[in-house]
Amino acid sequence: MTTQEQIDRIIRFDGDGLPVVSLYVGVEPDSSPQSDGEVHTRVNSLLDPIRTLSKDRSLDHDARVSIRDDLERLIRASTEERWAPGMMATFTCSGRDFFEEVSLPRSIRDLAVTDVTPWIRPMLAVLDEYHRMCVVIADDATAQVWELYLREIREVERFRDPALNKPDYAYGMAEYGVHNKVEELAKRHYRRVATTLNDVFRIEGFDLLAVGGHPHEVSNFIDFLPRDLRGRIAGTFTIDTSTATPADVRSSAEAIMDRYEQDEERSLVAEIVEAVAERRRAALGVEPCLWAGTVAAIQKLAIQEGAEVPGVVCDRDGWMAPSGTKCPLCGEATRPTADVLEELVEVVIDGSGSVEHVRVDTELRQHKVGARLRFPLPPKPEP
Repeated sequence: MTTQEQIDRIIRFDGDGLPVVSLYVGVEPDSSPQSDGEVHTRVNSLLDPIRTLSKDRSLDHDARVSIRDDLERLIRASTEERWAPGMMATFTCSGRDFFEEVSLPRSIRDLAVTDVTPWIRPMLAVLDEYHRMCVVIADDATAQVWELYLREIREVERFRDPALNKPDYAYGMAEYGVHNKVEELAKRHYRRVATTLNDVFRIEGFDLLAVGGHPHEVSNFIDFLPRDLRGRIAGTFTIDTSTATPADVRSSAEAIMDRYEQDEERSLVAEIVEAVAERRRAALGVEPCLWAGTVAAIQKLAIQEGAEVPGVVCDRDGWMAPSGTKCPLCGEATRPTADVLEELVEVVIDGSGSVEHVRVDTELRQHKVGARLRFPLPPKPEP
């Protein structure tokens, strides 16, 4: 499972003079021996320029040896490992004993890069679309803390505090005393869980919180949460802490995550539509967004899931359009592409923008793409 600790490790790594090889390769959902062989072939092809670099005498001996070892390790991984469908991002610097693999749920273009640090921008652009959720299920004596991220779930912590079962006392005063003791132990337990959760939330870098349990216990527990954590609650669910399985926790948490993400997608599209209507910094539709991508104006791109549009690209200055044989900026011949929106996504990622694939039915379905802009668009040149 991809963890925040692993992502932080990749972000912080520096080869200290030795090159780092970063490889992004798409893996088809239909994983069969044939598709595995196809991935291996693509990896081989992607690494050809880096093979040339491994023989470059302008690099010192240690750098060339490290790159050769990196190549062997990546080829071995593409041959021997069964990579999950989606996108595999691999970062290696053999001379520093560094090797990390991150399975990304969404495909982007295949890419191999050598630099002094890992090439993390494409990875972060994909991960930015997915929230890391902390899931806690609690009753008055036990608690379980889970992490839901990229559709995978793992247990972070589990603990139990003393509990006092309330017996059937004949005398009201005795029963009253036991009842107070039960309540005091439950409050102490909830305070401990809230404190632990606050620490875990900060260390693990969670975005959202989901709380599960019996309804009255969920309500009682939430009262003990710090205000900041209460503001991160994406939803609550009913579950029995004593019988809950990881599959039960995952199912309930994913339902909350789906609702939250759908609301977020609707909100983004509504914000873009409103901004366009008020002539603020936004674009809506294929042609305006392609022009915005050409001039690197896109801060956040919203693209309808599954949308594809044929078009043209100028490889010299980045002009993108639905059609045209010549670039109006430089006069060079354009390159046809089966999906110009995919080219737009890559341009936004390379320009440090973010991308949101919209699954829900909104006004975006009609326009295919929309964007929040960094600055107002300059006039578009005539073809």
